[in-house]
Amino acid sequence: MTFYELLWEGEGCGDAADLAEALAFFQDLKPKELSWQEVCADPRYAPTIRRYRSFEAFLDNEDEVETILPTLEMLEAAAPEAAIDAAATPETDGPA
Repeated sequence: MTFYELLWEGEGCGDAADLAEALAFFQDLKPKELSWQEVCADPRYAPTIRRYRSFEAFLDNEDEVETILPTLEMLEAAAPEAAIDAAATPETDGPA
C-alpha cells in the first residue's frame, strides 16, 4: 500500500494513506492568519509530500517514488471552506 510522508518547513510532520488525506493534513498546519496564496508564496513553509511504494519501503530508507509539491489550487480545494462553499452555492438550471 502506498505511503505518504508529509513535510512542512523542511521537516517531517506527519504521514497519510492517500493524497486527499495528505492535503487535508496541511489544513491544520497552515497559520490561520495567512491565506494559502501567502503560504505558497513563502518558501519557508514549502508543503511537500513524498510518496513511497509502501510503509516498509519508507522504513527501509528506499527512495521515494515521487515528490509532490502541492499547488495553491490543490491546497485550496482541500480546505474545509472549499467544501462548505461548494455545498452552500446553489446550482441554477437557468433563469428563475
